[in-house]
Amino acid sequence: MNRPAQPHANPNERGAALLSVLLLVAVMAVISAIMLDRLNLATRLAGNGQAMTQARLYAISAETLAMARIKALVDQSEERTVDRTGLLGREFPLPLPRGTVMVRVDDAGNCFNLNSLVEQDAQGRSRLRVAGLNQMRALMRSLAIPEGDAAIISDSAADWIDTDNAPAPNGAEDDSYQGRPMPYRTAGRLIGDVSEIRAVRGMTPQFYERLRPWLCALPVSQLSPININTLRADQAPLLAMTAPTAIPVDRARALIAGRPALGWAKVEDALRGFGGGAGAGTGGEGEGSPAGQLQVRSRWFLLTQTVSVDSALLEEQALIDVGLNPPRVAFRTWGDRFSR
Repeated sequence: MNRPAQPHANPNERGAALLSVLLLVAVMAVISAIMLDRLNLATRLAGNGQAMTQARLYAISAETLAMARIKALVDQSEERTVDRTGLLGREFPLPLPRGTVMVRVDDAGNCFNLNSLVEQDAQGRSRLRVAGLNQMRALMRSLAIPEGDAAIISDSAADWIDTDNAPAPNGAEDDSYQGRPMPYRTAGRLIGDVSEIRAVRGMTPQFYERLRPWLCALPVSQLSPININTLRADQAPLLAMTAPTAIPVDRARALIAGRPALGWAKVEDALRGFGGGAGAGTGGEGEGSPAGQLQVRSRWFLLTQTVSVDSALLEEQALIDVGLNPPRVAFRTWGDRFSR
């Protein structure tokens, strides 16, 4: 018996089947590649998150260690704070199992306190403090900032903090900022971080970069508590700004260079060589330093640390108040100096 002839397969159908298989393989390969890439990304994110968490824990531990060192520094003497061990103004590495911590401690009172631009009146309102304004202008003058720009920046910074809505002669209140392409208002309170003054009238990135190392924002509106026992020679303009006529920068630098190894027990002992002009005054031009501003003991310290754990990098600044017992962190900020 003859079998019926089998029909021949269409060559086009075999090609289509092959193309379908190849397309399916290609799609599966793409899906697999995407899944592997996302798995790799998720692994990295998890690793970075773990490293960042570890870095923050290291930072908190470094704060505790730093506060212990600072407390030991201030407890050396009840009448004066003197850096006998070289703790201030230097970086110290702290080796860790997965990275390192670079720690630096500075006297946070040796700066111009932006919040000293105002003082509280009898009703609790913040109003301009002339002594603080004059000191900020004197500091900017020593940093070669033009007098006209210095007047605008200092008046505007005071207007930024005070609680009224009347601009100073060279300042700016809400009306000035609300007319800008991106409107905003003044704070009307004490400055929380120095970076806030980048928003005030007259401030430019160049001026801010020049001023930033000299400024601070203490959580009090008192005049900058300059400790002549911890002031460095390169910080002489801070001493000079308290009495520009009575204490020129060069003489301030010489005073710091001639400081006794154990520091001064009284401010009067340090300023005796300047005569009566550098003593207590109102802080105006041609007068002495305001009473109580120059000190021989410190209360505020600034801890700056950079924590490196695996691929994570964390930077922090913490303001430490040793006026409390035990010392506590008044506030802390995260991020590099360019973001502050």
